[in-house]
Parts: sequence; structure tokens; C-alpha cells
Amino acid sequence: MKTREHEIYKVTIIGTAVNAMLVAIKFAAGVFGHSAALIADAVHSLTDFATDIIVLIFVRLSGKPNDERHGYGHGKFETFATMIIGAILAITGLGLMVNGTRLIISGIKGDSLPEPTGIALAVAIISIISKEMLYRYTVRQGHRFKSDAVIANAWHHRSDAISSIGALAGIGGAMALGADWRILDPIAAVAVSIFIIKAGYDIIKPAINELLESSLPQDQITVLQQIICGVPGVDGFHRLRSRKIGNNIAVDVHIKMDGNLRLIQAHEIASQVEAEIRTIFGKSSLVNIHMEPSKPKGC
Repeated sequence: MKTREHEIYKVTIIGTAVNAMLVAIKFAAGVFGHSAALIADAVHSLTDFATDIIVLIFVRLSGKPNDERHGYGHGKFETFATMIIGAILAITGLGLMVNGTRLIISGIKGDSLPEPTGIALAVAIISIISKEMLYRYTVRQGHRFKSDAVIANAWHHRSDAISSIGALAGIGGAMALGADWRILDPIAAVAVSIFIIKAGYDIIKPAINELLESSLPQDQITVLQQIICGVPGVDGFHRLRSRKIGNNIAVDVHIKMDGNLRLIQAHEIASQVEAEIRTIFGKSSLVNIHMEPSKPKGC
């Protein structure tokens, strides 16, 4: 657990440092380079910085062992952090959409829009490269340590990279095509905001399902069923219930076995079912097995 927490902290701190640098550079380049899209992109990077802080706080809380008040551990703190990140992402996208739409309307009315400069273009390119690299590193570590919060944060990095691609397209188009096409800058910001809102929704939905105690996905339930039926001595099962707690799972099941077995034999069978589930789903899985007598019928 300490290694997992340490590695999550490591990847998040790296992201925090990169985001802090990009926020400062983008704001400066957006202001001096006259690019509304890059300023909006800087705001997006600022939310990345905020989500890094959220991950650092909540992952430490989720890594605490179970206690009297939290018998199932603190894994939900990580789920809660994931939901907050998704919400911030969606709200950021809405803000970028509103700001871009306002500038588009101003351009349609004939108001003069500022001309982006080369510094804004260069910073947008730097942002794309650095954020895509950060995304690949973060999502790899997130999958390695089975952290939904880190994976969600990785997608926040990628959404920032895509936001910078939109800014690059808008800045480049406005610079290359002249004053009549400066409206491309805010149009790009609006186009990117749609993707950001969708990414936020995709992150929020599974986190809410987990907080509402939804069952595991059907493919994982099928694996559980195969594990239970594959243990010698198990004649059947029912009342299989499952849920996710942070990066762990919890399983409750009633298994049926020969009623003539001695208690110690029945216990050994139940223990083997528990061990097999933990082998596949992780040693921290919470497994509760109720034993019932039955006539052998097979699973």
C-alpha cells in the first residue's frame, strides 16, 4: 500500500510541477500574444493543477486502513476525488464554451478581435507536446496501480493537450488568414470545450455509479461466477452481490455444498473460493461467504 501511495504521489507531483509551469507560460503568452484561446487554455491548465492537489489529498485518505467508523476501508475517498475531477472538467468546459461563444458573437457583430502572435503559437505547441507526454505517463501509472483517480487525472492532462490543439488551430488560422478570420480563435475554443465536457461526463458517470453501490460490470460478474463454480466441492451459489470500493471490490455470496461435509472441510472450500477471488481481483478484495447445504447439482 505504501508503494502504491508513494508512486501515485510521485506521478501526481510531476504533473503538478508541469501544470504550474504551463499555467504561468500560457497566461503570459495569451496576454502578450493576444490569444483568447490560449488564455482559456491557461484556465484549463489551472484546473489541472487543482485536480493534482485533489488527488494528493484524497489518495492519502483512501490509503488509510479500515477503522471502527470505516469497516470497509477508505476507498470511497478516491472515488469521491474522481467525481470531483470529472465535475471540474465539465464545469471548465462549460466556462470555455461560454467565453468562446461571447467572443464569436462579438466578431459577428463586427467588433475587432485581437490578432494572435507567434509567441502564442509557440506556447500552444509546447503545451501539446508536454501534456501528451504527461498523459501517457500518468495513465500508464494509473492502470499499473489501479487508481481511477489517477486515470481520471490523466484524461484531464489529455483534454488539456487537445484544448491546446484547438488553440493552435485557432491561433494559426487567425495568423495565416488575416483579420477577417480572427474569429477562428474563439471558434476553436468552443469546439474544444465540447470534448472537455464529454470527458468530464465520462469520468463522473462511473464514479457516481460506484458511490451509489452499483454492481460490478457484467464481464467481471461472469469471472466471479466462473471462479466460484471452478472450486471443487462447490455445488452451486446464489445471492451473489458485488460492488467497487475505491480500487478494491467487495463480494457477498452464498455457496452450496454437500451437507454431510465436516465443518472444517466446508470452511476449507469457502476459504479456497475466497483465495481464488483475491488472486484475480486483488489481495485487498473484501469477500464474505455464507455456506449452505445442498444436494450436488453442479453450478
